[in-house]
Amino acid sequence: MEPDHFFEDAARSCGYQYIAGLDEAGRGPLAGPVVASAVILPRRFHLQGLNDSKVVSEAKRDELFNEVINRATSWSIGIATEQEIDALNILQATRLAFLRAVRALSITPDYLLNDAIQIPDTAIPQRAIVKGDSLSLTIAAASILAKVTRDRMMIEYHQRFPEYQFHIHKGYPTPLHLRLLSEHGPCEGHRQTFRPVQASQASTTTLS
Repeated sequence: MEPDHFFEDAARSCGYQYIAGLDEAGRGPLAGPVVASAVILPRRFHLQGLNDSKVVSEAKRDELFNEVINRATSWSIGIATEQEIDALNILQATRLAFLRAVRALSITPDYLLNDAIQIPDTAIPQRAIVKGDSLSLTIAAASILAKVTRDRMMIEYHQRFPEYQFHIHKGYPTPLHLRLLSEHGPCEGHRQTFRPVQASQASTTTLS
């Protein structure tokens, strides 16, 4: 099954006009920010290959990213830093990134379609859809923008902290990342409250 307009059509049948889809990238990594995107698409928008970013190749994501930002009615990015993640916890930081993305839109939406997460602190009606990025085209578009934006940010992190190879694993807890984290201990870009990061800090302290 590919994403379609079902949820957007349901919202429009209730009188809503500007329907924003929201998704995030970066809840699972040990480093870097969590990045959210909000997207409002034209009615009957179609883009071949648009789907959940997790099932799309990197090259195709870049292609879809350019198409979405050029054709969307409005789009935006919201970011919560690794420091905010440590201070708030990952769920609350993700909600903050969502809220920032909504507020950054050039058009105020009158309805939100969110991938799984309910957003507090907004009066805009919303619907949280489990696996929304594979069901709603608008959420799928947001997933592409969030993923590509975050991946590009992690390539920039590699320039700052080359010993961690962030351009390869993007901060996710891959065997390579865990090995490098164990060897070097955490850097400023790591989420200090995440358990593997804390464990690596303790192990490098013991070794030194």
